[in-house]
Amino acid sequence: MIPWLEPTSPFPDVSEALTMDAPGLLAAGADLSPQRLLLAYQNGIFPWFSEGQPILWWSTDPRMVLHTDRFKVSDSLKKTLRRIERSRTETAGGDEPRWDVRFDSAFEDVMRACAEPRRDGPGTWISEDIIDGYTGLHAMGYAHSSEVWLDGELVGGAYGVCIGRMFYGESMFARVPDASKVALAYLVAFLRKHGVRMIDCQQETGHLASLGAAPIPRSAFLAHLREAIREPAIPRWEVAAPLTP
Repeated sequence: MIPWLEPTSPFPDVSEALTMDAPGLLAAGADLSPQRLLLAYQNGIFPWFSEGQPILWWSTDPRMVLHTDRFKVSDSLKKTLRRIERSRTETAGGDEPRWDVRFDSAFEDVMRACAEPRRDGPGTWISEDIIDGYTGLHAMGYAHSSEVWLDGELVGGAYGVCIGRMFYGESMFARVPDASKVALAYLVAFLRKHGVRMIDCQQETGHLASLGAAPIPRSAFLAHLREAIREPAIPRWEVAAPLTP
């Protein structure tokens, strides 16, 4: 039976997470306050639950991560990134679409877009309580969004949490092809520039694997996390050109 947390309860040690039935499930309950979320991330724990369930806290083993120097950029995505970078830095003429990439200009909008129903299924688990908790982290300087804009309209993005030099990816969305990958490419370039070597992807999926993510033992993930969160916070979140070799 998993522990039930009250608002003041500490998290159990991650070694107590289930290994069968629901592998990685650690605890249930508590709240989604920014302070609770920070404590969770600092200990390699994340919330994930469906509508109608209590708050569920997880620490998966193995842990899916993306090393920022192993991000895979397909040839087609490289072409898209070059086109977007030209649009960002040059004056477009005629009816040529105008692209832009921004950080943190529409954080809540990105979250709400990530929560929308998907073409291949229902909406995500991102509830109003989740939005409140992460917008609170954003106001505190810990949560960030990478945004893709086309002719002034938000068409793609990603968001996550950054503590020290550790980034925890949460969700992405796209309203035009490849927009979420573009948001991730700019985010990865920025994080690499500032010495962030690992993005926590939490759970293994084929889509993440296609981008270069791979599972590692939880013990290795936690060892990296403990060092990375002690590093100073990134001072300014400014968009830089993505790496397109």
